[in-house]
Amino acid sequence: MQDKNPGEGKIMPDAVRIHEALPRLLAMISGKERIELENFSMEIGDLELWIPTGTATAPSGSSAAIYQKPTALIPETFFPLEEDFVGRIHEVRLGETASGGGTRGKVLTIGGSDYPPFVSADHPAPHAPIFALDVFDMEVPLPKVLMENVKDVVSDPAEWARMNVKKYNADMITVHLMSTDPLIRDASPEAAARTVEEVLQAVDVPLIIGGCGDPRKDAQVFCKVAEVADGERLLLNSVTLGMTETKTLDVVARAAKKYNHAVLGFTGLELNKAKELNRRLYEYLPPEDIVMDLTTVALGYGLEYSFTIHERARHAALMGDTELQQPTISASTNAWAAREAWMKMDKKYGSRGLRGPLWETINALTLLLAGVDIFMMMHPAAIRTCKDMIQTFSEKDAPVPDGIARWATMKI
Repeated sequence: MQDKNPGEGKIMPDAVRIHEALPRLLAMISGKERIELENFSMEIGDLELWIPTGTATAPSGSSAAIYQKPTALIPETFFPLEEDFVGRIHEVRLGETASGGGTRGKVLTIGGSDYPPFVSADHPAPHAPIFALDVFDMEVPLPKVLMENVKDVVSDPAEWARMNVKKYNADMITVHLMSTDPLIRDASPEAAARTVEEVLQAVDVPLIIGGCGDPRKDAQVFCKVAEVADGERLLLNSVTLGMTETKTLDVVARAAKKYNHAVLGFTGLELNKAKELNRRLYEYLPPEDIVMDLTTVALGYGLEYSFTIHERARHAALMGDTELQQPTISASTNAWAAREAWMKMDKKYGSRGLRGPLWETINALTLLLAGVDIFMMMHPAAIRTCKDMIQTFSEKDAPVPDGIARWATMKI
């Protein structure tokens, strides 16, 4: 660096240390708003940086402020942006009363939203989310914390369903026809239909009918169940793109239309697949007969993917994508597939009796915020918690609880 010394009229040597020239340089530019450099060059050899540790002190003669470690969060108010959306989620009715040809005590309606969920109290959802409790048509291995609630009815699907409605206030019942699996019992479609009939007689809430996952066998079972439950407005769970390969998708769709039922289209975390399946179903059914299952993955095993795919689908639908404007469902019971929800662990992780329901609750609440309309669940405490949270989220001008932001600074 070169600098002419006005006092001596000499050129300072290039090797002068920069910290010796810095005070004069600062004096020269002090008070100046603009500086122009001509024919300026700088050569730097080895450059070393020292980052001080501990409390920083301001340089001598400087007015720089001394920053203190924050002791509290900066208070701030959130004002949601008011937006206009051109799309709307189709409404789907589940269950049918005697006036419509069924035997249900009430009809449940899902969908109808024209705004993202719980963003603005001025845009409430027209229909509250629905919670269904699971029932199996055969004894299946369950974690202890789940079995202790159903051990007296686990061998009787009808009694199991009755208990879920009367004791745990389930909005719907999901009947899983596991025994129809060719690799388990290979129960006949007629046997499955009898089980559904027994549950229909035991409760008067709408039903979700779950198959075994084998596309050919599910098609046979769904067709028979649809016929036996003519007019009951069941939700057949589920149809997949795999059924197109076995040429059974159209069979199930035609049976649903003939006997007045709705179908659940299942795809695995892929919006393009969901759109494709909906396009195929639109060839047989109106949008008011279709629900989407975009896949629910357990906390710790990819829940963030499920949230993202559901959120993207809902926003795309509200922005006008007509192939995604179907209400959605979440199998939040998949939370129990996470071993951390039920396995014995160190005491610091809490008891299994609490950990499992919490796991299921977090799964459901996460997807609730993405706009899911129906939740298939298993633990009664998880359902109660979710319903309480929905009521809190839906209150307009609800007071903010004290200490709500402590999670940001608390230590675990």
